[in-house]
Amino acid sequence: MHTDAVQTVGKIPVDVKDIGVDLLSISSHKLHGPKGVGALYVRKGTKLHSLISGGHHERGFRAGTENVPAIIGFGKACELDKKEMGKHSMYTAGLRDELQRRISAEIPHTHLNGHPEKRLPNTLNVTMECVEGETLLIQCDMHGIAISTGSACSSGSLDPSHVLTAMGIPAELIHGSLRFSFSRYNTMEDVDYVMQWLPNIVQMARDISPLWGENGPIPLSELGCETGH
Repeated sequence: MHTDAVQTVGKIPVDVKDIGVDLLSISSHKLHGPKGVGALYVRKGTKLHSLISGGHHERGFRAGTENVPAIIGFGKACELDKKEMGKHSMYTAGLRDELQRRISAEIPHTHLNGHPEKRLPNTLNVTMECVEGETLLIQCDMHGIAISTGSACSSGSLDPSHVLTAMGIPAELIHGSLRFSFSRYNTMEDVDYVMQWLPNIVQMARDISPLWGENGPIPLSELGCETGH
């Protein structure tokens, strides 16, 4: 059993014994460490084939000279993050919750994707009805707001997020999803800046959408579409 814990480690406590995995992946840059280095936990007794053969590096799993400075930086980042994780998690959760509150209050027809409590403290995934997330992403980027739509590891794909699909969210809503991520370096001023532009950006996108009417979303039945699953 392998789990991708890149988004999790450093945000909430992770204990490989508690979750019972055989393999677990971590990435340095998610902990504010150097990019291009990560770690793989391998439970004792788990059999693996070498990724790159030819040398004894990394216990024989991957031949090639290790990036020692990056590894040291990664270790230091883990050390620092472990000391301050609780404080940083509470801080980013406060920023996330304030952004969610303001989006719900200032932009109608938006929905939270995921559980309201059982989630990472630093990320917010919301759906804006009757708009394409890619359009919002581009417009936000033009104003210096870095967000994402779908998942970062599949940002080049136009397919609906497989995670949101598995959660039962309709495809037409998935395409209007946005993900906001916070770190300890963000501030409440960043939330204010996002909300200075986001409501207008969403409204401009809706004004040119054939799915948006004077009173909000146009029912699919009025567009001649079937409403079945």
